[in-house]
Amino acid sequence: MAGRRALVTGGSVSIGRSIALAFADAGAAVAIHHATAADRAFGKPGAAAETAGIIRARGCKAAVIDADFAIAGEARRTVQAAADALGGIDVLVVCASIQYRVPFDEVSAEQVERQIQINFKASIELLQAALPPMKSRGWGRVLTIGSVNQTTPEPVLSVYAALKSAQHNLSINLAREYAPFGVTVNNLSPGLIATERNRWRRDDAQAWADIERGSSPMHRAGTPDEMAGAALLLCSDAGSFITGADLQATGGRHL
Repeated sequence: MAGRRALVTGGSVSIGRSIALAFADAGAAVAIHHATAADRAFGKPGAAAETAGIIRARGCKAAVIDADFAIAGEARRTVQAAADALGGIDVLVVCASIQYRVPFDEVSAEQVERQIQINFKASIELLQAALPPMKSRGWGRVLTIGSVNQTTPEPVLSVYAALKSAQHNLSINLAREYAPFGVTVNNLSPGLIATERNRWRRDDAQAWADIERGSSPMHRAGTPDEMAGAALLLCSDAGSFITGADLQATGGRHL
């Protein structure tokens, strides 16, 4: 990925962070989008600056963009800020999302709207801003981060799962549209991954072990770093003939 310029949303922690660091290791300049409030809630208020520092220490350019995707227009602004900082965007990874683990009949209207805005409307903003310049240059990579919940949804994640399915449908549609112009659009669907989002579930080691055993045929959770290899494939020249794919990185849970 030497010479490529990548924007990774939700790039300060967990899967986004691992992807950003992997891109830098492959030679890319990386813009890390994050939301200060989200990082603070994870107990990692300096995560974005720390990740950018690691990238710079590896000899690559890094930029940090703070934006709350719950606010309309912020996702579009993020793309412009990243392009300004890096001189353009060749690769977009749509990783930022939220979820509420709530039974369907208890999901509040506010929780529904917030998920729709951050998990889907912001994705549309990002794509509408990033894809036309890629098309004009004749090269681009888009990777949306989906979820195993697209195909095997958990009841307490009903709205989240539905929106991940909608995002996947959008990525397939765009893959077909942009294929003639050297731009690929793919989806990566992680299974159970040990992230900051589910760190609270690991407070009880035995309960977490039980969750892991039932999570997939591998009987374990994945790690954020295990998502980075798939992202590298789909966002580099190595994946030049792959578009419209949904790569299931689930330890076999989707089978």
